[in-house]
Amino acid sequence: MKRVLTATALLMATTGLASAEGSLQLYNWGNYTSPELLEKFTAETGITVTVTDYDSNDTALAKIEAGGHGFDLVVPSANYVSIFNEKGLTVPLDLAKLPNHANIAPEWKDVAWDAGRTTSIPWQWGTVGIAVDTAIYGGDINTSAVWLEVPDELKGKLNVVPEMMDIVTLATKYHGGEPCSEDLEVLKKVRDSLMAAKPNWVSMDYGATEKMANGDWAASVNWNGSSMRIRLDKDTVAYGYPKEGYPLWMDSVMLLKDAQNVDNAYAFMDFIMKPENAAMISNFARYANGIAGSEAFMDPEMATAPEVVIPEEHKAAGFFMPTCNEKSREYMTAIWTELMK
Repeated sequence: MKRVLTATALLMATTGLASAEGSLQLYNWGNYTSPELLEKFTAETGITVTVTDYDSNDTALAKIEAGGHGFDLVVPSANYVSIFNEKGLTVPLDLAKLPNHANIAPEWKDVAWDAGRTTSIPWQWGTVGIAVDTAIYGGDINTSAVWLEVPDELKGKLNVVPEMMDIVTLATKYHGGEPCSEDLEVLKKVRDSLMAAKPNWVSMDYGATEKMANGDWAASVNWNGSSMRIRLDKDTVAYGYPKEGYPLWMDSVMLLKDAQNVDNAYAFMDFIMKPENAAMISNFARYANGIAGSEAFMDPEMATAPEVVIPEEHKAAGFFMPTCNEKSREYMTAIWTELMK
């Protein structure tokens, strides 16, 4: 849940190859797909890949559910996989067409949101935390107090990504609640603290990778891969893991029921499960992936990056987001609607 900056379409191939071998329409998070990966895929298969960006799981779900979208593959987060399936928007995978399915790492092969990996394959996974320029703020960054009780040094300089599930969940954990909470007492604290904190934020926007690197922002609730990319450009930036609790996520590729380029979609899914190709995805966006053996092809700094390899002292506070029921989503949506006014 990743990981977004822009909304652009990337067309990677020549017209001749496209007409010879067909095309593929990938609907993915923004600034999340390696151009080099697409170039390699096109060179090997002749298939033209068009990437259309989205900025949230809810945006992607609404677009797909409305129909007439023309996409073949979508990349939702773990807690949305079952929603796509239950709504009949995706189809089970023909594993006979995916010989590289065997490359999925054991810990990602039989997951709670997709037993046996029969409807999705891994893209990338990571965490939701806080990127902070420590040259501006020297206090504890491993707490959601950084953005809910904004210190003076960060007032008017801190951004919050407009991702409802992540933000409401972080605030809920800060107030002692659990993900998908229906506890009205806790949710009132969540609502009140978000509304009180908002005047101290500079924005609710995507784009931390660029805006923190160039000094426009001093802090942002952010995703770990984006935060690593910032640090590589600005070494005073550090990534905090909220001790009150922070979400883990995995984004996975799913085949849409109304896909028009099914064979090409299978070719792409199998391609990205080769370790050297999965590494290209990670080297671009700076998130871990779920393919065994890909580490050997990753940039060396990925192996020790504190944004990618969760420090031992912060592991216990992380949790995978469950799929929230309708009532809890209604509560979250009500809080979010008020916050976004």
